[in-house]
Amino acid sequence: MHEGLSQEAEQLYLAMLRGAMSKPGAAHAELERLGLVRDNDVRPPRSALAAIASSHEAAAVRARETAEMLARAYAEHQTKEVDFVEVLKDADEVISAFEEMQSQAQTEIRALDPGSYLSPQPEASPAQPPALARGVGYRVVYDSQLLQTELGFASVQESISVGEQARAFPGVPLKLVIADSDRALIAVPTVTGGNVVALLIHPSVLLSALIELFEAFWRMAVSITPGGQQDTHEEPTTATRRLMALLSAGLTDEAIARELGISERTVHRRVSRLQQLLGAQTRFQLGVQASRRGWL
Repeated sequence: MHEGLSQEAEQLYLAMLRGAMSKPGAAHAELERLGLVRDNDVRPPRSALAAIASSHEAAAVRARETAEMLARAYAEHQTKEVDFVEVLKDADEVISAFEEMQSQAQTEIRALDPGSYLSPQPEASPAQPPALARGVGYRVVYDSQLLQTELGFASVQESISVGEQARAFPGVPLKLVIADSDRALIAVPTVTGGNVVALLIHPSVLLSALIELFEAFWRMAVSITPGGQQDTHEEPTTATRRLMALLSAGLTDEAIARELGISERTVHRRVSRLQQLLGAQTRFQLGVQASRRGWL
């Protein structure tokens, strides 16, 4: 789960909407913490959704500021010798290090991709298919702008088709690759805008911070599904806004169907489509994503 509510808590919330009594436990405590229940009284989730969405946006701002600070600091002090940092000034060196990290990875490659500094579109690495074939996992967060072009969208879909897990988030601040938890590669342009500079980070507090930075963006990002929609920020229709408003008010599918004059099956179908569009695994995640986009 990555949008603030566990599966167990969501199931309990839906059960309480149907009149079930809740027993004290971790799931009930989670609902109370998020403001969704008070004792055994169920509260509409709209205010909680808005608060969670706001906290995610604040976290994104902090993460971007941290990433930009790291990139500036090391780009400006690239001549200073630090044991856990190697400075790579040649583009061929950068590409070679990137390929080597993938070929030597044992468990997982994690990456943030705002678009290559060598090319405006994401490019599939020849080292990725062999790594995936031997069981190395790939999790990548792409800047959502990359998905707005046909070439960028096709490239990401190609990577997904061979086993990559991909998500999108607006304003990914830097190009970062992490191999297992052993090494990280940060690619940044030089201060003067010249050649590409990459920083190869070895085990250190900085590496740990970069891993946490990636995980923060991964939690906030939206899943990109195989053959999914290219643009997840399209404006919702009036019918979609009304459906989301009823869901956020805590109405059951039966009540929503009555209110909209449609069948429960149609409600299920529309909700499932919205979950796929916004990359939400649960209805609560759907509400958070919709709130973040101003649909509520």
